[in-house]
Amino acid sequence: MDKSLSPARKRRDLFLRLLLTASGILVCGLLAFLTGYLLWRGLPFVSWNLLSKEPSMLQGTAGLLPHIASTLYVILTTLVLVLPLGIGAAVYLTEYAQGSRLAAWVEFAAEILAGVPSILFGLVGMLFFVQLLGFGTGVLAGSLTLTILILPTIIRTTQESLKTVPRAYREGAMALGAGKWYAIRTAVLPNAADGILTGCILAVGRIVGESAALLFTAGFGTVLYGWWEALFSSSATLSVALYLYANERGDTDAAFAIAAILALLTLALNLLAKLARRRWKRSQ
Repeated sequence: MDKSLSPARKRRDLFLRLLLTASGILVCGLLAFLTGYLLWRGLPFVSWNLLSKEPSMLQGTAGLLPHIASTLYVILTTLVLVLPLGIGAAVYLTEYAQGSRLAAWVEFAAEILAGVPSILFGLVGMLFFVQLLGFGTGVLAGSLTLTILILPTIIRTTQESLKTVPRAYREGAMALGAGKWYAIRTAVLPNAADGILTGCILAVGRIVGESAALLFTAGFGTVLYGWWEALFSSSATLSVALYLYANERGDTDAAFAIAAILALLTLALNLLAKLARRRWKRSQ
């Protein structure tokens, strides 16, 4: 601490430092408490039988295999739909329409969409994809709804990654005779790939944890389907299954087991995002 400061200033700085430290400790403590409690309550009920079998309504036994499969189907289908659209929109806004009125309106619309509650996306998805287009409840309707839900996240993270690439990379490529798209493809996107990859992994975490939008669009099905059949058949993801077991069946043991799985999966995705970014930077 600077000795030239007055005693009152020193006391104020010390108080603020202690307050900030306490805030950081509180955040870490809340995370540790929540994660630890979920793991303590849920892990004892996680077993191979629970993960590898279908639920039986007659016997009253829980099974997560259909929900795990549905979660994977929703993740893959949503990423296939949202990544080309989101990354393409971000490249256009950053590289082609930067500073234009169109870019300003699109960015404004993305910010508004990012603040809309997910339950409203589910309601619109049910009315439009399920009823109007006739897709029915299933993975396709749920994935299309999630595509709209996480599109702003993909656009914003990709834009921020593209903006970190030095302007000299673009100018150098074009000075060598490269066209606009060739310079973007060979000089800009590879150097922004770490941020784009991080955004994609975080988007997967958002998909895994989403339930409100899927309640209206993906359905409550507990039957194991193949990918094509699941597109147009009611399929409950792990987050929706958590609601079913906790609220509809009153099976808190299975609910806490699913909660523990989701907590571990979310932590793993965030750690994977950090590791991927570090390794990509080292390889550059």
